[in-house]
Amino acid sequence: MLKRLKPDFTHRDGRGSLVQLVRAGYTQFNVITSRAGAERGRHFHKRNGEAFYIISGKVRVDVSSHGQRESYQFGDGDFFSIEPLDLHSFSFIEDTVLASMYDLGVELEDGKKDIYDEAEYKAYTK
Repeated sequence: MLKRLKPDFTHRDGRGSLVQLVRAGYTQFNVITSRAGAERGRHFHKRNGEAFYIISGKVRVDVSSHGQRESYQFGDGDFFSIEPLDLHSFSFIEDTVLASMYDLGVELEDGKKDIYDEAEYKAYTK
């Protein structure tokens, strides 16, 4: 299920910091802001793996895969990935800014999106 990641490179000095998350491997990059109390996700991707980096804030992430469910809490500087076919949802504990990366991108060649809801997850994983 969910995998904790480490940035490729981090540099800190008197001016501040630079965090290089990845050098390659993702084709879509998003920055998401969510207010405390907001809920997002409750979906899965058939083709896409995702990685998330918490810039600021705090979030609980629930992941379901193959009949198992796990919950995690992440905050500033945490970096993690979610595999294709894993149902995931986000509950924002604090106002949060996070980076989201997809390895393939959610917009498919046929114009559809690789985003499927919880009902489709239940049907797909029977």
